[in-house]
Amino acid sequence: MFTRLAPAVPFSELHRIRRWHVEHEQDHPLEYQLWDAVITCWLMGWVGWLPTFALDAWWASGPCLIGMMLPSLYVSWRTRAHAMNLLRCEWAKVSTRLP
Repeated sequence: MFTRLAPAVPFSELHRIRRWHVEHEQDHPLEYQLWDAVITCWLMGWVGWLPTFALDAWWASGPCLIGMMLPSLYVSWRTRAHAMNLLRCEWAKVSTRLP
């Protein structure tokens, strides 16, 4: 599915995307809720490491890692789909060449 890992998304970029979603919530409610789900999984991924170590539940390290990477994967997927004209993504900053 993904040929390489997505680059990390800085907090400023996450904040810019979040502001766009809040401003356009009425126009794009599904995208707003999807972004909330992505950020919720991201937060759960970071917070989940403490119980993973404390309870010796190593099976939870996989979901935690995926949750931590989810915003980067989502942003790169949406940016790439926008660059290939598969969908329109108004908040994406697209370069002239595909990643």
